[in-house]
Order: sequence, then C-alpha cells, then structure tokens
Amino acid sequence: MGAFCSVIKFENLQELKRLCHWGPIIALGVIAICSTMAMIDSVLWYWPLHTTGGSVNFIMLINWTVMILYNYFNAMFVGPGFVPLGWKPENSQDSMYLQFCKVCQAYKAPRSHHCRKCNRCVMKMDHHCPWINNCCGYQNHASFTLFLLLAPLGCIHAAFIFVMTMYTQLYNRLSFGWNTVKIDMSAARRDPLPIVPFGLAAFAATLFALGLALGTTIAVGMLFFIQMKIIIRNKTSIESWIEEKAKDRIQYYQLDEVFVFPYDMGSKWKNFTQVFTWSGVPEGDGLEWPVREDCHPYSLTIEQLKQKADKRVRSVRYKVTEDYSGSCCPLNKGIKTIFTIPCTEEPRIQLRKGEFILATRGLRYWLYGDKILDDSFAEGVSRIRGWFPRNCVEKCPCEAETDPAPEGEKKNR
Repeated sequence: MGAFCSVIKFENLQELKRLCHWGPIIALGVIAICSTMAMIDSVLWYWPLHTTGGSVNFIMLINWTVMILYNYFNAMFVGPGFVPLGWKPENSQDSMYLQFCKVCQAYKAPRSHHCRKCNRCVMKMDHHCPWINNCCGYQNHASFTLFLLLAPLGCIHAAFIFVMTMYTQLYNRLSFGWNTVKIDMSAARRDPLPIVPFGLAAFAATLFALGLALGTTIAVGMLFFIQMKIIIRNKTSIESWIEEKAKDRIQYYQLDEVFVFPYDMGSKWKNFTQVFTWSGVPEGDGLEWPVREDCHPYSLTIEQLKQKADKRVRSVRYKVTEDYSGSCCPLNKGIKTIFTIPCTEEPRIQLRKGEFILATRGLRYWLYGDKILDDSFAEGVSRIRGWFPRNCVEKCPCEAETDPAPEGEKKNR
C-alpha cells in the first residue's frame, strides 16, 4: 500500500487534468470507437473466436489498442522535459550565447524554447500538440512518434475488418433489378445465425467507424512521415524554421557565410538513435547536445540571437484590407485558406480594415503576428498575437521585399 501511495502522488494526479481538453477527448474517442467496433464486427459477424484465425485476429486488435494507448499516454504524461527553473550554464561565459527567459527566470538551454501553453521552457521543443495537450520534446519525442506510427497501422487493420464485415454480411442480401438495387437487412448470411443480427444500426456504425479509421490513417500517417523526416536529420520543427530564416537572412544581405545545422551527425542512423534507443531513454540530459566537429557548440543559439536582432527577420508590417472575424474556419476567405488551416492551438485574431499587423512567421496562406493596439510602432506597445489569412492583408510599401517566407518554402529574390 505504501509503494502504491508513493507512485500516486499529488503531482501525478494533477497531470490527469490534461485529459480534460478537446484534443485528448477527440483522440481517445476515435481510438475507442475504432477499436471497439473492430472487435465487435470481428467477433460477431466476420471472424468468430472459435476459429484459429479469429482468435489470432482478436489478439492482434487488442495488441494494437494496448500499444497505441501506451505510447499515447507516455507522450502525454511523461512530457517533453522542462529546463529547470533558474537554470544557467556551468560556464558563466557561455551565457552570452543564450537567451534569457523572464518567465522561467532561467537561460534557455540549447534547443529549448518557451511554450506559452505549458508556461515553461521545453527541452528540445518540437511543437505543442493539442491532441496530447502537451509539448513534444526531448523526453517524449520517441513515444509520440511511435504513436503516430502505430495509430495508422491499427486503423488499417480495423478498416480491413470493417470492409470485410460489410462485404460478407451484405453479399447475400443484395438483389438487383432492372432499375433498382435492394438490400434485405433481414436476410442472414451465416449458418448458424449470429447472436446479434447485422442490422441497419450495425451497418451505420461500421460505416462511420470505417470513415474514422481511413481519415486517421491519412492524417496521422502524414504527421508520422513529417516527424521521421526531421528525426533522421536530427532537427525539430522549430529548428527547421530557424534554419530556413538563417538561409533567408544570408541570401538577403548577400553575406559570405554558410549556415551549417550543428546537430546533424552526418548519418541518418546516428540521428535516429538520438531519439530512439534500446533502453527507451533518449540520449543526453536534454541540456547539452553533441554537435558537428566543424560547428560551434552554440551555433544555433547564436543564429537565433542574430535573427532576434534583425528586425527584418523578426517582423514585417502589414495593413488589413479585409475584415476577418477570427474564426478557425473562415468560409469566405477561399477554399485554399480553409484547407491549409494551421494545425495548432494558437489563437486566431480578429481584424478590422485599416488596422496594422506585425507578421513574424507564415505559411503559404496564413500569417502569424501581432496586432498593434495603438498608433505607435515602438517596442513594448501592447499587442494581440495570433494567426490570420494572408489574403485579408497587404504589405506596407516599405516592407515589399521583406515578406516572411512560408515555412518550408525557399524564397526567390
């Protein structure tokens, strides 16, 4: 009993609040629906348990569910790992290469960034994921990526069960006329009859679960490939954006320098093992990282300081030409804007014609920045920050050559 109480601490119980969020509710709901319907369809109507194949199939379905939930809850509750409050480098001279976080009252360790949602500096931060209601970073990157792999594989298996169930149950119920196709849902296919008939409600539930499974396979599968692409390069999503801005800065000022990403070990396997290890514990302590031999230990943080000092890289001034309500799905802004909505929990900001925006980053059809609330453009002015569509703003004339490049897209000047 004492050991049990030592595991369940107040801090651990507080973490359960992460479940009370729309992201985990939807994610766990999809997992529950697909897993439950796959098991019901398999046992009752497609592959009964009294057969060897049915038993193996049922065990595989349970195995998928357990592995998916294990990695999902690991990613959520283990968390990314946070930079200790008040942290500073052992060598005080190294602090000149680091940014200071006023919220955490600590220096930002290499590869760490402050998350406004978690209100902490996150070690090797990739992004804040609303589906786990936590950040993806140093400690949970492997679990998060395994979840992105296992979820589509489990959904493919479930989708196969759904398709075969509907096919086998409807095969002998279809009757074709000259101009009609009829389905007799009262007809039975199997002898002996199933305990629960495959009626209209079962058909509708199976069809709905099939749609969820296919949608999850496509959406989560794409996220998995994106994550693997940056893992084998030993990058994070944020670092890819920093590297893109570094190249843009060098090209814009025509500097005689080449930015080399310092954490790429030169081998995809070495980069891979920085995240995935046999012990399940990522390499290092999340505060210090090995770098290439030809790079300074703080190459990336030095580049961040250069970008911070470069106002052209930091923000671009726009004028609002069309009103925007701040909705997540602006139906009146075009189909391309709707289908490229930023997959993030960051807010959208309401805009009125004639207002001014300072954009700091952007996608192809969306921008992220600050709305200035008074007529002054001086530093420290109160602002509202969030996403807004590109097609409702226009660059101010003096900013025509400094448009923030879409993430992942190299600009041609």
